[in-house]
Amino acid sequence: MGTGQTMITLFAMVLLSFLILRVNSLFLQTNTTLYTTKFDVLAFSIAQSMIQEIEANSFDQNTVSAAVTNTSGLSTILGPESGETFATYNDVDDYNNYTRTVSTLPSAVFNVKCKVDYVTSAAPDVATSTPTWNKRISVYVTSPSMMISAGNVTKADTVKISQAFSYWIFK
Repeated sequence: MGTGQTMITLFAMVLLSFLILRVNSLFLQTNTTLYTTKFDVLAFSIAQSMIQEIEANSFDQNTVSAAVTNTSGLSTILGPESGETFATYNDVDDYNNYTRTVSTLPSAVFNVKCKVDYVTSAAPDVATSTPTWNKRISVYVTSPSMMISAGNVTKADTVKISQAFSYWIFK
């Protein structure tokens, strides 16, 4: 084999090496995208389930067993009542500052945090300190498996779902 054939063979090997590296890099990027999407879908499902669990309860502690006709009859403090535990939560605002770790899924551990605020129908994105007929439920889901990179910084991604929950009186 002459020098020319050796050079062509060496060039072909180098070209093949670069091609294999590029294909492997694309496979890694595809796998990363697939896992990111999978974790985002799981996080969204957990958040939606939490919203449904919360909305299965009464609007307020004072509306559990009776109707309230004036906002002054609603709770001013959001959160569980004294002595109330998760097993006895019976109204939406009991879930304010509630946290849960979901580790039953085989792929990742998810951390769930809930926040409940009074809001007005005119500005449902702005919390108000006075009781209204509307409460905003916000659920945040994070996981160490949900990482995003921006430049040189890598941090955990968060899925947030908010939904307004209103109290209606039918006569």
